[in-house]
Parts: sequence; structure tokens; C-alpha cells
Amino acid sequence: MRFSKKKDKTGGIPTASMADIAFLLILFFMVTTVFRVVTGLQVALPKSEMGHKLRSRDIIHIYVNTRERISINDRIFMDVNRVSSIMSGEIQKDPHIIVSLRIDEETKYNIVGDIFDQLSVAKALRVSLATEKMRG
Repeated sequence: MRFSKKKDKTGGIPTASMADIAFLLILFFMVTTVFRVVTGLQVALPKSEMGHKLRSRDIIHIYVNTRERISINDRIFMDVNRVSSIMSGEIQKDPHIIVSLRIDEETKYNIVGDIFDQLSVAKALRVSLATEKMRG
């Protein structure tokens, strides 16, 4: 009787179910992961219910529309950097003048910040933000 040599079988890891395990891990992490939604800053905008009317000779109106056009007392200026030079001249005439800002609600906030910076350079410290009166 002759015996044949047995071939050495190498031990290995069965990979037949590896794709199933990977799929289950991916599915598990997808189901248990919580995505945070960035909500930004919580800002409570003021509502105007009542107020007092100011005399028109004591007020300088600055209007800003959505196309970033700036108007100071119905004179249209395109450059925000001219606000400080115009307002410093007006402040020299009457130091108790009030600046009323009427800004469209869809105007970008960086323009509003630039206008406030220009007003502080011109020493215009009495600033009013005009709002629409709530009805009802």
C-alpha cells in the first residue's frame, strides 16, 4: 500500500461574507450618525408698536436699497466711503442732528456695517433705525 503525500493546506480567512459585513457596518453608521444643522445666530429683530415722531428738520435720512445704492437726503451716492465726509459736514452744521437709517430688509449686512463704521468716523452718534409699524 502506497501512501500519497498530502499537500499542505494553508489556513486562510474566508472572505465570502466580507462584503456583507462591510455593508452592515456602513448601514449601521449611516443610521446612527446625527448630522448637525448649522442654524447660525439666533437674532430677535425688534418690532415697532409705538414711537414718537421727530421733527423733520432735525433728521438726516440715509436710504439703502437692495442694489446697495445709498441716498442721503434724496441725493444718490454710490460709494459707501463718501458717507463719512458728507455726514461730518452735516454734524458740523448741527451737532444735535439725528441720523435715520432706512435699510431694505434684503440688503446685505456688510453694507450696513460699513455705513455704521462711516457714521462713527464722522462722529454721528445719534442713529435711529427706522422700522415699519406693525399693523393690528
